[in-house]
Amino acid sequence: MTKKPPAPSRSLDPFDRAILRIIQKDNKMPQRQIAEKVNLSAAAVQRRIAAMEKSGVITRNSATVEARAVQMGITSIVEVMLTDERIQTVDTAKALFRAAPEVQQCYYVTGGVSFMLIIVSQDMTTYEETTRRLFAQNEAVASYRSLIALDRVKTGSEILIP
Repeated sequence: MTKKPPAPSRSLDPFDRAILRIIQKDNKMPQRQIAEKVNLSAAAVQRRIAAMEKSGVITRNSATVEARAVQMGITSIVEVMLTDERIQTVDTAKALFRAAPEVQQCYYVTGGVSFMLIIVSQDMTTYEETTRRLFAQNEAVASYRSLIALDRVKTGSEILIP
């Protein structure tokens, strides 16, 4: 069984929240500039960011890549319905979807569907290969439905921080 990571153990004050709002938009902004924007010293910003990383508030730093620039022209939203919701079935599906590089996002959901996935592919041929491997040949999948995105209106992982 796959365990969830522990909840972050650090409570956030207004300075932490201000820092998070900034680095979600640009995590390469120099700490000195962040410090100016939040009225702290650069050393204080550095300590706070390190503490948020250590406590699990900040889970990773990454770059957002334009999918078309790397010839990944197909984005699909896929609803997956499992044959059952037993722990082993769900955990096996989570592991499979987590390990698939085509799966950009995966949510275990309620409401008549088991999972919602965001998948990127080069073209329809590679998308079909992905759906066969992840869904059609998977005995734990009862059904799936693909919605092909016509346009990326908004993407990103910024969380609204009050």
